[in-house]
Amino acid sequence: KIVKKKSNKFVRWHADLYKRMNPSWRKPHGMDGRFRRNFKGTPAHVKCGYGSNKKTRFLLPDGFLKMTVSNVKELELLLMHNKKYAAEIAHNVSSRKRKLIIERAE
Repeated sequence: KIVKKKSNKFVRWHADLYKRMNPSWRKPHGMDGRFRRNFKGTPAHVKCGYGSNKKTRFLLPDGFLKMTVSNVKELELLLMHNKKYAAEIAHNVSSRKRKLIIERAE
């Protein structure tokens, strides 16, 4: 069984105060900022210690690696490695091509 670490939702400091501020993580650079200086009561920072194990990092719960496929030709490459990779059909593939990909996969 693959065990993953619990991933924190790291949000940008003060992103909750301002609607115009993008919540995606940015490293704080302020000279006197208490968040940069890791004061008590401030949210967690992004650190390498939060990363998951290298052996299981990109694995799905069933042990496969996910590969995005957008046509039948790309699927052919994965059929040789069907014990390691799982195909995921890209979101922008039409229903006609989607049927062809599923047909070939079966």
